[in-house]
Amino acid sequence: MLTAIALGVVIGVLLGLLGGGGSILAVPALVYGAGLPLASAVPASLLVVGISSVTAVLPRVRAGEVRWRIAAVFGGAGALAAFGGAELNRLLPGQAVLLGFAALMVAAGWRMLAESGRPEGAACALPGGGVDWRGCLPRSLGAGAVVGVLTGLFGVGGGFLIIPALVAGLGLPMAAAVGTSLVVVVVNSAAGFAAHAGDAVLDYGIIAAFGAAAVAGSLAAARLGRHLDADRLRRWFAYLVFTVAAFVAAQALLNPAALN
Repeated sequence: MLTAIALGVVIGVLLGLLGGGGSILAVPALVYGAGLPLASAVPASLLVVGISSVTAVLPRVRAGEVRWRIAAVFGGAGALAAFGGAELNRLLPGQAVLLGFAALMVAAGWRMLAESGRPEGAACALPGGGVDWRGCLPRSLGAGAVVGVLTGLFGVGGGFLIIPALVAGLGLPMAAAVGTSLVVVVVNSAAGFAAHAGDAVLDYGIIAAFGAAAVAGSLAAARLGRHLDADRLRRWFAYLVFTVAAFVAAQALLNPAALN
């Protein structure tokens, strides 16, 4: 139980600082730290990440850092696609899911390193601060759907993909991208959890401890994040993700029995 609490704090802090990127560590933490089987860890991760994201986004809503129309586009596409991802999760063996998860983590870490130090883009931004939906709605729906599939398949919030799409694609400033991504993570996590309903028996004691710790960590980090160097945070988080990815891949190959 103490391990679940400690890992929950870490996930919550990363979630609050990075706008959802930290959720990619929740499934490995629940499987290898809290001892849950993979079939339980995925919906448990979605429940914890969703609740933690609600608490993390509240200060950003009050600060006006959420673009609701953009969140509706990404979240609507992602929520529908999450059901397809959950079905794919049921069809694949656990070892394949975790190896795919490790590959996703490497891609996420590389993306974070690539984004560090890059100026904010505005491929779809209009001069007055709006978004060119005529040209960019299809790609926004596509990006939202991809994130939704990953949410249902792997139990991740997908903030590491949403934030670059919002910054480089739609021209949002980083603060608004983080706040908006948290709303999308909430929507996707709720849909993913619903899609996995009945797949496994959940240990609500461990989930409650893990979730409460994550909520506390995300609330503290949401305030702290305003005073920290975002690029440095992303770099260090990327290195952590690479390390955990190597561990997950090794465990999936050498100790597949741990998944059950």
